[in-house]
Amino acid sequence: MNDDLQHLITWRNGEKAYLPFSDDEMAGRQTRMRTQMAALDLEACLFTSYHNICYFSGFLYCAFGRRFAMVLTPDDATTISPAIDGGQPWRRSHADNLTYTDWRRDSYFEALKTRLQGVKRLGVEYDHVSLDLKALLEETFPGVELVDIADTAMRLRTIKSAEEHALIREGARICNVGGEACMAVAGAGVAEHEVALAATNAMVREIAKSFPFVELMDSWTWFQSGINTDGAHNPVTNRVIEAGDILSLNCFPMIFGYYTALERTLFCEHVPDAHLALWEKNCAVHEKGMALIKPGARCCDIAAALNEMYRGWGLLKYRSFGYGHSFGVLSHYYGREAAVELREDVETELAPGMVVSMEPMIMIPEGEAGAGGYREHDILIVTEDGAENITGFPFGPEKMIVGAC
Repeated sequence: MNDDLQHLITWRNGEKAYLPFSDDEMAGRQTRMRTQMAALDLEACLFTSYHNICYFSGFLYCAFGRRFAMVLTPDDATTISPAIDGGQPWRRSHADNLTYTDWRRDSYFEALKTRLQGVKRLGVEYDHVSLDLKALLEETFPGVELVDIADTAMRLRTIKSAEEHALIREGARICNVGGEACMAVAGAGVAEHEVALAATNAMVREIAKSFPFVELMDSWTWFQSGINTDGAHNPVTNRVIEAGDILSLNCFPMIFGYYTALERTLFCEHVPDAHLALWEKNCAVHEKGMALIKPGARCCDIAAALNEMYRGWGLLKYRSFGYGHSFGVLSHYYGREAAVELREDVETELAPGMVVSMEPMIMIPEGEAGAGGYREHDILIVTEDGAENITGFPFGPEKMIVGAC
């Protein structure tokens, strides 16, 4: 092979970049995973998802049609990345890095071979490995047993460290910056996208001010009005807000791969009576739900108790999803700690260190009195004897009417 066309390169370009987590924190995460590997008799783990590579190395990749990996063995940790990303993956990784080029189609798998020689039992993420990748792994490593470690890794991520709590608190604070910007701009005659732009810009600037070094990527705002409030994840449009509209504010700063959120129901200028009654009921469910979050409470029991509140008002049929979820390394396109979802089918007990949302929502269809989507959302850290609300942003009719004279 021509020496100018190397297909594997070790690029340690520059110095390691700032991470919000200490070396001890990152080493501890890898050590806890190695303990699980030993219990499962695994010689290595191959992580391929955004959330696990970020959690165990600090590096958040941008796939753009190429494959990434992190290989964790009893002795080493290595991220594997394409040459198009230069030295950035090494700078961002609490690990070594091996870079592969486009000169050969199989360079990614050649990189894996250098780190997985002699492995007989390999941990992989079945909830992320496609059928295509699974077949290629089996072809590259004949005779190697692939063992699913997705659930094991997820359960490690559900208990947040003090350093994670500190970063999540910063995210919650910056959510509020976005919320304030949103409320300052929203009003009759303003398009949804203009409100969303103002909130996102405010959050990005605050993130940039708040850390010695940070990659500014993926923060976003969903701001919905009228019928567009019927879904929690409806995209921003150019619909123009009108007086009397129900509005939904959703601010999502992304910091080092960590997601936080502020979500609120608002109204423009005034609240019609039918809407007011529904809004107040949903706020009552929100308050009750926050009071139920404590160590030892089961996710399913919290959901059942809140269902009874909605059922008593004849509103349960309008509930559109579960009451909350875990926080950490996740976004709208990666990650989910499904073991900590406040749903009827999740029996997990909340434990100190977990971070969860309370976010009840009902959706009244068009044509019915009070039509629209109502949702409040706060973030709580589970403590030894209760929970701490780290959102601290107002909600309800007394505070959340915008554009009023």
